[in-house]
Amino acid sequence: MSVNNNDDILLTNNDDNHIYEEFPDLDSRRRRALLEIDHAKFQWFHIRACVVSGVGFFTDAYDLFVINLVATMLGYSYFDKNGVLPTNVDMGLKMSAACGTLIGQIFFGWSADRYGRKKIYGLELSIMVVATIGSAMVADSFATTIWGSLVFWRFILGIGIGGDYPLSAVITSEFATIKKRGAMMAAVFAMQGFGILSAAIISVVTLTIFREKIMHDLRYIDCVWRIVLGFGVVPATTALYFRLTIPETPRYTMDVMQDIERAAHDINNALLKNKRDVHTQDKPTFAVETPRATWEDFKNYFSQWENGKLLIGTSISWFVLDVTFYGIGLNNAIILQAIGFTSKSHPYDALWDLSVGNIIINMLGSVPGYWLTVFLIDNWGRKRIQLTGFSVLTILFLVLGSTYNFLLSQPMVIFIILFSLCQLFLNFGPNVTTFVVPGEIFPTRYRSTGHGISAAAGKFGAILSQAGFAQFRDIGGKDMFVPHLIQIFALFMFFGIFSTLLIPETKNLSLEELSNETQIGFVRRPHKQRHFYYPHPHLKIDHLILMKQLETPMKSGKSTLYIPSLSANIQSQAYRALNKMPSINAHPMSKGDALMEG
Repeated sequence: MSVNNNDDILLTNNDDNHIYEEFPDLDSRRRRALLEIDHAKFQWFHIRACVVSGVGFFTDAYDLFVINLVATMLGYSYFDKNGVLPTNVDMGLKMSAACGTLIGQIFFGWSADRYGRKKIYGLELSIMVVATIGSAMVADSFATTIWGSLVFWRFILGIGIGGDYPLSAVITSEFATIKKRGAMMAAVFAMQGFGILSAAIISVVTLTIFREKIMHDLRYIDCVWRIVLGFGVVPATTALYFRLTIPETPRYTMDVMQDIERAAHDINNALLKNKRDVHTQDKPTFAVETPRATWEDFKNYFSQWENGKLLIGTSISWFVLDVTFYGIGLNNAIILQAIGFTSKSHPYDALWDLSVGNIIINMLGSVPGYWLTVFLIDNWGRKRIQLTGFSVLTILFLVLGSTYNFLLSQPMVIFIILFSLCQLFLNFGPNVTTFVVPGEIFPTRYRSTGHGISAAAGKFGAILSQAGFAQFRDIGGKDMFVPHLIQIFALFMFFGIFSTLLIPETKNLSLEELSNETQIGFVRRPHKQRHFYYPHPHLKIDHLILMKQLETPMKSGKSTLYIPSLSANIQSQAYRALNKMPSINAHPMSKGDALMEG
């Protein structure tokens, strides 16, 4: 005998004298599953998730920042002996990928929330592979110039790169434990430093291979830039299989797909490794209701100041950061040339010096900055690191811009040290945290979308920065306005201090605590529906939903099932399903009633 106090339907299998459970507390089960993820032992699965996501970011950074070196090679190959591209060509090459990235971040960010992380992950990497090959094989033709083709392929490349930002961030955060989440996400993003460094290393290696040929014929520089640009396909192809086979995140399965049992099964397989499989074909599947992502729900959620300010804070912080980060990062070659680091004797020597200079700057500043963040982010906290970074960068860029002309007359090592410190605090600071925080503070149904919007705001800043740098740097003479641009970067860093105040500290908090949504009662029964709990796969859930009023009885030889006024087609399907089942009695019950077999 079983007492039902919620007007539910209970099915009994008389052949086995077994009574199947009533509607379980799936809300509690969801919270227990989340605790298992948040407090799981750090293991190989977490490392694999970081590596699979990190290789993508390695490729992203390689493809985005290699143009810093390739642009000079193109200048030597197609324009003049100084390796300088026309302003419009230089700006087009550097802005096209950023424009594509902006579109990719918004589109793939929304798609991952709409269709699932697993279904989308890998698609963006496939786009990058195709676009990288296309970029390396462009040529002049009657119909189009090499510049037009390069801009097109880099725009397509940017779309793929843009998709990698929200997907890698949310997949890593949704699989991570609370104590290691910051380090895992930062480690994924830190691969950007190795990507930028590798671009310079591949340039040095390729230049070395072609040294003798370039010394005799500059046309061989054309071979170098194509190899350097095309190398980005290697890490992308390596990671593609693993991305296509990564499982759906349990949080998405529970909160968006509304399948608590499947999520428990996935957690068991991925993290707990229990021998007993908790999800089988014959186990009951329950219809549940969770908050759904709709335009109305989106507006209602973000119209609340406590939620809306988070999106504003992450978007502005990323915007001001990327104005500076890409303004400096994509123009390292110009700055190194301006301070006299590069040789003027031969194009080969100039390209070699540029590549070595980028290696030095990245080894002294960028790479250490990324990994300092990885090691300290879960102790110091995201907000503290971001505030420290913006504050120190404001001072450093103000000093560098104000003393720029004076430093040019001093030993070059002083400028290199100051410039490397800027790179250090960009990465031990807002460059990493602006990636991490948006992947933590939004609810699952909007986590990827929120991250994509924040990242797109950053790329809008990168686009403005490239346009401004290209248009203004030669005001008053060649590179004469560069020190003032650096001072402008200091102003943007100052604004970042205030935007950081809008975001919360996220360390040691679960993703659900950060979502600003009550978790008790998050999973509910569908409104105005009665639910069947069925022990047999032939009986579909669509056949077993009863409306408020039970009206039409339908009988089979074995069982009696009360069905409302549904279509004849559905009733017929239910009848056929019942005939395939063992003897079952289905009884509607009211509060206080008891189920009696027979």
